Order: sequence, then structure tokens, then C-alpha cells
Amino acid sequence: MSAETPEPRPEPRYDLVVSGVRLVTPEGVLPGGIAVADGRIARLLQPGECPPAARTLDGAGRHLLPGLIDSHVHFRTPGLTHKEDWAHASRAAVAGGVTTVIDMPNTVPPLLTGAEAHRRAGSIAGTSLVDFRFHLGVAGDDPSPLLEVGPREATSVKVFLAGHHTAPNVVRDPVALERVFRTAAEAGLRLLLHAEDDGVFALLDRWRGAPTCYAEYERHRPRSGAISAVARVLELVERHGTAVHVLHVSTAEEADLLTAAAHVGMPVTFELTPHHLSFTAADTQRLGARVRLSPAIREPADRSRLWQAVLDGHAATLGSDHAPHSRAEKLRPPADAPPGLPGVQEMATAVHTGLRRRAPEEHADAHLRHLARLLAARPAELFGLDGRKGRLRPGLDADFVLFDADHRWMFGPEDVRSKCGWSAYEGWTMTGRVLLTARRGETVYDLHGDGGGAAFGAPDGEWLDAHGPVAPRVRT
Repeated sequence: MSAETPEPRPEPRYDLVVSGVRLVTPEGVLPGGIAVADGRIARLLQPGECPPAARTLDGAGRHLLPGLIDSHVHFRTPGLTHKEDWAHASRAAVAGGVTTVIDMPNTVPPLLTGAEAHRRAGSIAGTSLVDFRFHLGVAGDDPSPLLEVGPREATSVKVFLAGHHTAPNVVRDPVALERVFRTAAEAGLRLLLHAEDDGVFALLDRWRGAPTCYAEYERHRPRSGAISAVARVLELVERHGTAVHVLHVSTAEEADLLTAAAHVGMPVTFELTPHHLSFTAADTQRLGARVRLSPAIREPADRSRLWQAVLDGHAATLGSDHAPHSRAEKLRPPADAPPGLPGVQEMATAVHTGLRRRAPEEHADAHLRHLARLLAARPAELFGLDGRKGRLRPGLDADFVLFDADHRWMFGPEDVRSKCGWSAYEGWTMTGRVLLTARRGETVYDLHGDGGGAAFGAPDGEWLDAHGPVAPRVRT
């Protein structure tokens, strides 16, 4: 009697298969695809492989990026929703390939406690196309509440060393600042720094007064304020071992100092913004309030040094610093017009366009590897999200972006998704475009929806859990 030959096991049927794409990772770009099941990447596919699935997507040879993470946004909820609200901002995000954001605390009221983080998440539920986290804030002279915060609520704390219209909680006192650094190290929290010296600016204002035109703006908020603040931060890092991420670096000197600090083993990383990579001080004079920023836009030599930090891998992250204001607010006199611009939608395409111009000899694969590192893998690692986000890897969330690296198009006012209704990039000719964005396997943005225009998915983004990215310092 012969043994029965077992029937072959049926191949699993996936929820979604994406085929015919170039998979982008920081380490390399490979042809293939992904299979998705239950919102996660089930496996990576070889070229030509297309297993059975409820839905299929043929990428036609385009690039597939991991869903992007914008770790620096101001979605203005609550209290400032005349400028922006979460529903509009998350539409702008997914139109730019961003599937996860980390929101800043300077809202009204500010986000200063773990309890407030829970309330904030509840108010956002049902309105967000993106998954989200929060950075906590600090106010007053007592940072001890940071010791009560767990990774569920926050793994990072934003500290302003200089203030502006929407950042009233500034740590000016050196003793209080040292206390914040020490407490953050004890709690295992990463400090995010707006590193400009408020004392430098106050002294200049007492001498020169407020700027009366945009040609004066940069010299009223000069590089010396940023450089002195970074030097002070590095001294505190050496003293307390605090993990620090310096935001929106604007000068060549800051980039040099922070790169040197990381090189010698200090727990220091830094962020660049698309607007400091895209504009110069001459644009502030020409465009006025549209590119009035804090920190100010600097000189061409600074912009070149920041691009080098991208190409050399010294910068850890890109952040949009998405900070919209209404047109009416931007039309105030120069001293009163608030700094900030929308950017979560424009970020990836603007930086990709800059990479194509700065390094035209490089293949598109190399440019997109930079984006995958700066806007996915590294922010996921820094902020405790790498168990779910940041890479095209089996087991992680099926967040991905179908990107046409060679598509040339002009960004117009009709493309703006932010509630503020304007963009500093209007009229720019862009190279590269987000065609489709998926979060946990579900399409949340499709440039060419069923009706021929852009279509958006369900606003069921989640408040994400995270692991603590920093080992707490043991108190002795």
C-alpha cells in the first residue's frame, strides 16, 4: 500500500500586494514588492512575484518608500485652530507622503503633562489621517513632573531657549535650564531644543529696536544667537549626559559643532528643515512674511553646509516645522507678523527636488535613500517607533508611499491642503511626486482617485505607543 502524497498547502491570500516597485531602504534600493496582511508587511516579494490578494497595486517601476515620519509639526490643536486644524493638517501630511507625525506642545493650553496627552489624543480621535505622537513641553522652574511621564505619553520633551508669538514658555534662567537637563537624563527623555539665545536677541532689540522691514530681519535674529545657544547646550550635555536633538539648525557653525559633538561620542543629534535647505536671507527680503522664520533663514554658504550635512549623513532627521498662520496674521507689520510656514505637505518633494539639483550625477535611488533615512528610519529610532514604523520590513506597519521620482510639476495654490491656504513653495517647479500614500495597508491619499482628482481615506489614525529611546540615568 503506497503512502498518500500530501496535497500542497494553499498559498495564503493577502489583503494587498504591491508589485513592480523599487523598494527603498537606507541601505539600498531593490526591485520587488510587498505583501500586506492585517495592516502589517507580511513579506517582501521578489521581482515578478504576485501572490493572490484581495487587492493589488502595480507600481509600474516607481519607487516605494516607507511611510514618512515628520517628527516636528505644529498642528495647532487645540486653541489655535484658526491657523490650522488636525483634519486639514493630516490631509496635507498624507499628500506629502507622511503617515506619522509628532506634534509640538506649544498649543493653547500647552501640553505639559501625561494626563494632557491622553486628553489631547481623545480630542483628535476620528479626525486624523495620520498616526501620531506628542512631544511634551516644559513651563516654570520645576521640571519634576517629567519624572512621572512614561513612554506611553511621551519619550521626548521640547524646550524653547528663545520665544516668539506662539512659544511663550521659554526657559531663560541658567539654573532652571540645568535642572531640566538633569531631570530629563534621570527620566530617560530626549530633549528637543529650539536652540537660540533669547538674551542675545533681547540685547539687540534694546539697541536696534524691532525690525521695520524684512531686509533687517536676519540681523535682528542673527546666527550669533544660535551658535551661542548650541555651545551652551553642548556644555550641559557633557555635564549631565542628557540625550539631545537640536531642531531646525540654520547655520554652518551649528552643523560643525553638533557633528563634532556626535563624532566624539556625545548623545547629540540634529534636525534640518526643508525651508533652511530651500531658501536664503535674500528670499526673506523678497517674499517677506511667507518665509519669516524662527530661526531666520541664513546665507547661501549656510545652506550649502546644511546640504552637505544631508549628503554626508551627519543630520539625523528632517522636520517640516509645519507652523501655519493665517494670511491676516502674516500681513501684519514685520515686527508683529508671526514666524512660521506650512511644510508637512511640501517637505519630501522640496528636499528631493533639491537633491536632484545638488547632486544631478547621482541616481534617483541614492536621493531616495537619503529621504528614507532622514524621514523614516532615523526618526523612528530616535523616538521609540522602530518596532512599528520607519522601514519596509516584515512585521512592521504597512505604511508606504508610491513616489514618481521623475515627475516634473508646478506646485500651485490649488495643491495646498493646509487650512491656512497658502505655501511658500507656490510656483516652484518640483521634481518627484507622491502618487499614493497608505497607512497600515489602507490608502489614505491617492493623487488620481476614482474621480480623477485626489482622494483621501478614513481619518482613523491612532495615538501610537512607543518604547523609551534613552536609558534613564541612575540617580546616586
